[in-house]
Amino acid sequence: MQRKDIKIRSQSGSEFDCYMVVPEVKGPVPAIVLASAVHGVDGDIRAIADEFGQAGYLVAAPDLFWRTVPGPLSRTDDRTKTRSQPRLDVIRLGEQDMVDTLKTLAQYSQFNGRAIAMGFCYGGPYAILGPKRLGYSGGVSCHGTQLGDFAHELNGTTQPISIIWGDQDHAAPAAVQAMYRAIPQTHKNVAVHIFPGILHGYMMKENPTAFDQGTREFSMNEALKLLQGLHTS
Repeated sequence: MQRKDIKIRSQSGSEFDCYMVVPEVKGPVPAIVLASAVHGVDGDIRAIADEFGQAGYLVAAPDLFWRTVPGPLSRTDDRTKTRSQPRLDVIRLGEQDMVDTLKTLAQYSQFNGRAIAMGFCYGGPYAILGPKRLGYSGGVSCHGTQLGDFAHELNGTTQPISIIWGDQDHAAPAAVQAMYRAIPQTHKNVAVHIFPGILHGYMMKENPTAFDQGTREFSMNEALKLLQGLHTS
């Protein structure tokens, strides 16, 4: 397995950073693109990328905040407020980066042409937007923030999408969770999992207050199930 930091050429002509994990495989495999939390491509995101690489999948974790404050930031860095606003505009620009990342994956002989988007916190909406219009074959959102703004984007999607929260997630109000609990009744491609007592940020080992090993393992397995369904004969 090869781990490396690369540069991706954006549609604007500039370049942005991306952490890549390339597995040692005999034939082409699906890929997963990790849309990070507002802290960026930090140790947690790299560890998650490495796990998927060890499982035999091509992984990319692009820096979606390169236009504002590039690079990873600690959870105490006040610049996270600067880099993430105005939120909807930043996410919309990040759509371009998710497309450019997918184009970069196509340059690898290990890639079979099918990928899922896995978003964390701030990056959660890309689990919906990726399948909706960015060329992705599925999505997983882990403790995604303010997904009420993106529920309408599920209309017309057919790819598998998994939304995962804890019921104590401060970034997913009860009204939003209730909205999403009802969605699988009308959108058979969408699964919603809400775990009791779990906090926002449960995926992140560097956030010991919120981290939950069991929910993290469930989320990783959800992504692996989607990836396994993308193998081509």
